[in-house]
Amino acid sequence: MSGKPQAKWQQISSTLADEIHHKQLCGQLPIEPVLAERFGVNRHTVRRALQELENLGLVRIEQGRGTFVQEDLIAYRMGRKARFSHSLAAQSLAGQSKITQHSVVLAHDEICKMLEVPEGSEVLKIDALDYADEQIVGVNTEYLPLPRFAQFAELLRQHGVMSEALRAAGVQSVSRKLSRITARLPRPEVAAQLAQPKTQPILYVESVYQDEAGQVIEYGITRFAANTIQLLIEPE
Repeated sequence: MSGKPQAKWQQISSTLADEIHHKQLCGQLPIEPVLAERFGVNRHTVRRALQELENLGLVRIEQGRGTFVQEDLIAYRMGRKARFSHSLAAQSLAGQSKITQHSVVLAHDEICKMLEVPEGSEVLKIDALDYADEQIVGVNTEYLPLPRFAQFAELLRQHGVMSEALRAAGVQSVSRKLSRITARLPRPEVAAQLAQPKTQPILYVESVYQDEAGQVIEYGITRFAANTIQLLIEPE
């Protein structure tokens, strides 16, 4: 006795799932009208099939943007010595920080506390985009004390990642002193940079780093796309 025939939306879901597993579909899926024409069904049937794929964890549906294949999450191992670029390299991904702007600002409140500098001290502020291969995965703001790191923006442009730029600045060993992780909604400009909806939470990661002498050298804030990055906290 033959089993009950699959509904059309189930057939479509199975076909698309197979194409995703075989890497025939990646990135953004065709829009609903295109899929409806391909399978000879209405858009409601396509929408039901896509919802099933999302339930299976194979795609994510972003309102107003479309449907995207859910790629494997990038693991960020937050050890005492490990930085984001180290985690990317371990996964055969090319990491790079591209500066969008930098300036000298006066430190107040939280920046003073994290950098352990007096109120009103001049510090270097760097805004950058963090890439994994060609994908933007983080929106980064770094604060570094002056005058020690007056030329650091140029070093970061030259070397592309913080660890190498710090080494070029004469810092031989860097360790994480503190990390604080929260989930929050992104500002509109951050959501646009991460290519995600404003209603989708991000991982807001604050980190403080010190040099080999225990001197605080960096207070960084990175806003990660939560559907791209997973944070792994390992005991040292």
